[in-house]
Amino acid sequence: MLGAGARGAGRIAGATGVDQALEDAVEEAIVRAMRSPAVERAIMRVLVEQNAVGRAFEQALTSEQVAKAVAEALDSEVADKVWAELLASDKAQMLVERIAEAPEVRAAIAQQGVGLITDIGRRLTAITEALDDAAERVAHGILRRPGHEAETNQVGLITRALAAVVDLALISALLSIGSGLLASIIPAVSGGSDGLSIWGILTFGVVGFVIGSSIFVAFWALVGQTPGMRFLSIHLDANGSREIGVRRATKRVLAVPISLLAFGLGFLAILMSPERRGWHDRIAGTTVLYDEEKTVAPWSQLEPRPGRDVSA
Repeated sequence: MLGAGARGAGRIAGATGVDQALEDAVEEAIVRAMRSPAVERAIMRVLVEQNAVGRAFEQALTSEQVAKAVAEALDSEVADKVWAELLASDKAQMLVERIAEAPEVRAAIAQQGVGLITDIGRRLTAITEALDDAAERVAHGILRRPGHEAETNQVGLITRALAAVVDLALISALLSIGSGLLASIIPAVSGGSDGLSIWGILTFGVVGFVIGSSIFVAFWALVGQTPGMRFLSIHLDANGSREIGVRRATKRVLAVPISLLAFGLGFLAILMSPERRGWHDRIAGTTVLYDEEKTVAPWSQLEPRPGRDVSA
């Protein structure tokens, strides 16, 4: 009965518009209450209190007392024990291994290693450049000939010699490993307990010369520089191109003994030649030049030599 009466009253109120009038009256009363000074003061008080709490919390985080307390906590024996247990855990070890095996980390380490080697080579090149100039001044002074006044991008004798030492050291290490393996496989070549036989020495000498010459020819023909030349940032040039070719590279490597056997006069000609070219360079039609420096290691403090093309 009561439910039916309520539904009937609701239908009467909807029909007469009483419910709409009540909703409008309630809404207007709420709006007036929100606009009243008392409500505004209450809202402002809450906001001020929250702002004060925020400032107090910020001051607490940035205070010296909190910083000192955090530092003492991190420096305590308990913190050391926690760190030790954390680092010794299997999960921490797995995390370290994953980081170390990441391609980005390996690439960064490799890049730093290459950059360090490049920087060392450039520093040595700067030193040998100065020695080249000094050696030429001494040679010209002894022969009482005028020296070279203009700067040049052509490589001098000492820089070339250092590059050759690096190359010969690498080839010697390679031949030493190969001869050791060969001697262990073929004991007869080693001559027993008395060391290498005369035939073994001649064989290794000829084979070593052929292998070494082939290595030089291959590097010169393919990229225009050997590993030692790359280390010192120098390369071969033929008519403005680094493409030397097998024929020119072979001619140059066969002309090197000619420059060496004639009391080294073929190499000493580099000191006296305005183009810094030896006999083997003239025979093969090549010139040794410095590389254009495109990148510099970030820790390098070397200044480029005048006359060198440097682009960062």
